Amino acid sequence: MSQAPLPVIGAALAVPELAQYRDWLFEKDRDLELQTFHEPEVISGDWVPYADEARRLLSGFRGRLGIHGPFWGFTIDSLDADIRKLVTRRMNSGLDICAVTGATQMVIHSPYTTWDYNNLDNYPTARSTVIENVHDTLRSIVTRAEDQGVTLVLENIEDIDPLDRLRLAQSFNSDAVKLSIDTGHAEYARGSTGAPPVDYFVRAAGNHLDHVHLQDADGFADRHWALGEGTILWPSVFRALSALEAKPRLILELRDKAGIAASMKFLSDRGLGQ
Repeated sequence: MSQAPLPVIGAALAVPELAQYRDWLFEKDRDLELQTFHEPEVISGDWVPYADEARRLLSGFRGRLGIHGPFWGFTIDSLDADIRKLVTRRMNSGLDICAVTGATQMVIHSPYTTWDYNNLDNYPTARSTVIENVHDTLRSIVTRAEDQGVTLVLENIEDIDPLDRLRLAQSFNSDAVKLSIDTGHAEYARGSTGAPPVDYFVRAAGNHLDHVHLQDADGFADRHWALGEGTILWPSVFRALSALEAKPRLILELRDKAGIAASMKFLSDRGLGQ
């Protein structure tokens, strides 16, 4: 029996970084996540020149394209109805950018905090309130995403229990809402707040997993190091990924983009990715 090909790894890049990595992206139709548009000064200003430049540089690109949606300064489950309206407006801007760039995925941050893990069951309606507020924020966004062919993926940030985010995604009963895992966030939560290992996050997500940020960390902070520099047990993570029917986008999200080459060598040398 022939062995399955190694998964093809993509990257998260700002628009000004595309030219440097264009050949690498195109050689294997790698997945790409554009990360310029989540910046408040960009999404609330004139983002069209960035979108136009991305379209120019990506002409002929055949990989899967996504963006990181807005997240600075808010949470999608805000108790303040006026803030929820602002967040909805921000998310609509994200979908506008998807429409112009041709992106088919937008990353959104999870609302679940470390405080939530210890307190959601301390109040009778706390869990349902989170879900109700997220629905109020995203109901129209999910409908638009469905119509536009965009998948919204919920990324773990402080999440300790990976099932909280899964239940939230499932509550929409929509193929336009799936899950993202940030490996470094999961490793931080494992080391600092008692969360399970990264591969447990993958197994918990199952076939709802549509996107992965690959970054290494030390269990203390959100490092975004090159793969192999931290404490994540990468063979276990890729074994868990290989067991899925889903084929999530595997995106290197590194603070120093010079670590892309080192990360790819790390994965290639271990037979984990290409």
